[in-house]
Amino acid sequence: MDFNQLEAFLTAQTKKQGGIASDQAAVISKFWKSHKTKIRESLMNQSRWDSGLRGLSWRVDGKSQSRHSAQIHTPVAIVELEIGKSGQIESSEILDIPNCG
Repeated sequence: MDFNQLEAFLTAQTKKQGGIASDQAAVISKFWKSHKTKIRESLMNQSRWDSGLRGLSWRVDGKSQSRHSAQIHTPVAIVELEIGKSGQIESSEILDIPNCG
């Protein structure tokens, strides 16, 4: 729910008989603004069944040694994927991708 949807919902609730007061709507709106990211992250972590991608780092290196002189100075991409659940890293995979250039 974005902020405009929240405002529309709270306005409707204040106009509804037996709904909330306008000061209560203001408190809810302020709470949502300051905690939206934490609420979303918590809901995502609770609803995820499997592990997810927790981190990604990459770099491109140049080969400095090789059995074959044609392979020297060829670019190699190195990608590290961190996989885990709820902020915990379960595994880290390093991929070496030759001839990326």
